[in-house]
Amino acid sequence: MSNRAVLETPAKNDRKEIFGWLMYDWANSAFYTTVISVLLGPYLTALAQADVGQEGVIFSLGWLGVIKAETLFPFAIGISVVAQVVFLPLLGSIADYTHLKKKMMAVFCYLGVLSSSLLFFITGDNYLLGYVLMIVANMSFAASNVFYNAFLIDLTTEDQRNKISSYGFAAGYLGGIIMLAFNIGLIQYADTLGLEKAMAVRISMLAASLWWGAFGLVTFLMVRSRNAAKQIPDGKKILVIGFSELWETIKELFRLKYTALFLLAYLFYNDGIQTVILMSSTFLSQELFVRNGLETDEAFLLGIFMLAQFTALVGAIVFERIARLIGAKWTVVISLAIWCGIVFFAYAYLDTRAQAWAMGAFIGLVLGSSQALSRSLYSQMIPKERESGFFGLYEISEKGTSWLGVLVFGLVVTYTGSYRQAILGIIFFFAVGIVLLVVTNTARAIHEAGNLTPEEAAGEPGAVEFQDA
Repeated sequence: MSNRAVLETPAKNDRKEIFGWLMYDWANSAFYTTVISVLLGPYLTALAQADVGQEGVIFSLGWLGVIKAETLFPFAIGISVVAQVVFLPLLGSIADYTHLKKKMMAVFCYLGVLSSSLLFFITGDNYLLGYVLMIVANMSFAASNVFYNAFLIDLTTEDQRNKISSYGFAAGYLGGIIMLAFNIGLIQYADTLGLEKAMAVRISMLAASLWWGAFGLVTFLMVRSRNAAKQIPDGKKILVIGFSELWETIKELFRLKYTALFLLAYLFYNDGIQTVILMSSTFLSQELFVRNGLETDEAFLLGIFMLAQFTALVGAIVFERIARLIGAKWTVVISLAIWCGIVFFAYAYLDTRAQAWAMGAFIGLVLGSSQALSRSLYSQMIPKERESGFFGLYEISEKGTSWLGVLVFGLVVTYTGSYRQAILGIIFFFAVGIVLLVVTNTARAIHEAGNLTPEEAAGEPGAVEFQDA
C-alpha cells in the first residue's frame, strides 16, 4: 500500500509557473541583501557593545578563548552555517521521498519571515535573542532555497535551464536593489522624518522581511506540487527514510565522478567569490581611507555595493547569452578568469575611488553570471528523483565552506600586515576552481546522470562535442 498523495504532473516550461518561481528570488534576495549582508551585523554589534563595551566579553569558551561584542555576529553566522551543513542534505532527501517539497519550502520560508520580522523588537540588552532569531532566519533562508533550486528541474527542460536560472538571479538582484535603495534612503533621511537611526534600521529590516513573505506567496500560489518520486514503505518513519536517502545520495554522488568533480570545483571558486564579497568593504576601507589617514566613507561603500548589485543583474543576463554560444561551462571559466583579473587589479593598482567604482562594476558582472550558470549547469548533472537531496549538497558547498577564504585572508593580514597581499591570496581559490572545472567533462556528467545536454534537448546536433572540446 502507498500513502503517497496522487498529484498531477504539470507540463514543463509553463510560463505562469516559471514566473511564480522567479518571484521567489525577487522575494528572498531582498531579505538577504538588506538584513544579513548590510544592516543586521552592525546593528546587533552596536547593541552588544553598548551593553558590555567596545572590547567587552559576551561568552567565555574556556581554553578556546572568548566571544567579544565585535566577534559575536560572525560567530553566530558560523553556527547557522554548521546547522546548514548538518540539516540541509537531510531535508532535501526527505523532500525527494515525498510530495511535500512545496510545503516544506513554504514552512521554511515563513519560519524565516517570522523570525526575521521579530528582529524589529530587538532593542537594548536583548541582543542575544536577536542573534538566535538571525540564526533561525538564515537557516530557514538556506533551507527554503534547497527546494526552490530543485524546482528549477521540475519546471524547465534542459535547454531552458541556463536562461531561467539567469533570469531568477536577475530578478533577485533587482528586488534586492529596490529594497536596499528604499532602506538606505530611510536611514539617510531618518532625522528629517523624525526617526532615530536605530528605528529606521529596525523598520528597514521589517520591511525586507515582509517583502520576502508577501512576494513568496506569489510563488506558492503559482508553482504546483509534483508527484513524489518514491513511496514511503509501510512502517517506516520519514526521518529514518531521510537518513537512508541521504546516504544513498552521497553514494550516488561518488558514482557520478564528474558531478562530484564539478561540486568540488564549485566549492573552491565559490569560496573565492564569497571571500571577495565579504571582505571587499574592509579592503576598500583600509586601502582607500584608513591607510591614508582618512575617515571611512560609509556612503561610498554602500554605493559600491549598490552598483555591484545592479551590474550583477546585467551580468546574469549578458553572460547567459554568451553561454548559448559556447556553453555554460566555458562561460563560467571566462567569468572566473575575470575574477582573477579583478583580484590582481585590487592588489597591484587600486588607489582611487574611480578605480574602486570600476572594480565594483566588474565584480557585479561576473558575480551574477558565475552564480546563475553554476546553478543551471549543476542542475543538469543531477539524477532524476534525487533533485532536492543533491541541491542540499550544493547548498552546503555554497555556504558550508565559505569561511575558508576568509580564514586565509585573515591569516595573511595577520602575518604580513598587508590587505593587498591578503586579497591576492584569494586567486588560489579561483585558480583551483578553473583547473577542476576545465577537466570536468560536463557532457559526460549530464549523460551519466541520465539527462540530455541543453543542445540535445534543443535538437542541435554536434553541440556536445563542442561543449567539452
